[in-house]
Amino acid sequence: MDIQGKKILITGGAGFIGSHLVDRLLEMGNKVIVYDNFDEFYSGKERNIEHNLKNRNFKLIKNDILNFETLNSALKEVDIVFHEAAQCGVRYSIENPEKANRVNVDGTLNVLIASKKNKVKKLIVASSSSVFGNPIYAPMDENHPTNPNSPYGVSKLAAEKYCISFHEVYGMDIVCLRYFSVYGPRGRPDQVIHIFTSALFNKISPTIFGDGNQTRDFTFISDVVDATILAAECENVGGEVFNIGCGEEVKINDAFYKIAKILGSKIRPNYAGSYKGEFPRTYADNRKAQRLLGWKPKVSLDEGIKIFINWFTETYGN
Repeated sequence: MDIQGKKILITGGAGFIGSHLVDRLLEMGNKVIVYDNFDEFYSGKERNIEHNLKNRNFKLIKNDILNFETLNSALKEVDIVFHEAAQCGVRYSIENPEKANRVNVDGTLNVLIASKKNKVKKLIVASSSSVFGNPIYAPMDENHPTNPNSPYGVSKLAAEKYCISFHEVYGMDIVCLRYFSVYGPRGRPDQVIHIFTSALFNKISPTIFGDGNQTRDFTFISDVVDATILAAECENVGGEVFNIGCGEEVKINDAFYKIAKILGSKIRPNYAGSYKGEFPRTYADNRKAQRLLGWKPKVSLDEGIKIFINWFTETYGN
């Protein structure tokens, strides 16, 4: 599917991943609508999109995906939807399970129904590696059992199931992408790379929950944007779910010391007990995305951390 010159709506388009998608899609010559409620879960999203506010192909709608009437109206004549809006955070969801369910399940259902009503041609939906829960084997492929152990993971899996059912029942062209530990410029302040960088930059010892030997598959934002756009462009992948992860397993401790080395810091982390809902490892088998989408990650963790630190310094240096 040629997605250039299309009318595109991005839910959560002022957020981390969404705002990077906006930039890329505008560069491709699309008309882009950002639909975002600027939830107080974290601040600063306004600056993610401020550079696009005067672009004649850019439109901002400040509203909530839980407001069906406004969402339905916003989707008139839209060709493609990228559904990035979510209530993120495993630990946050443990304290706020009702909100995670409202936003991630009810909100996704609203997006699906409104997209169906408006005959949207394609819908790309952000899911998460959290749907797997504690791994039975690794790397985890898309057929790995899904046993989420947090309200966040459950809500994202339920959203996936709704997407697949709408594809099967209504014939909608929908693709779900399971993102693995995305990081990079504009990253959320609750994400581990951001937490470590901010702490060391401010000469504070950050807290690592658990012993730090748990692993994550850190995936750089530009690689995630590449995969997300390829999912929209590729034909005959409706109803599919893809792992979007770098395919490299990295210990949390190792990620911390990479950042410390670049910053020339001798600070050491504090350790606290692991929390319920934590999982010992994430490690993506991304061969399906490589085979069907033609996607391959390009940015190594060392390179990505340097880019992030440069952005962090420019953004918060003063």
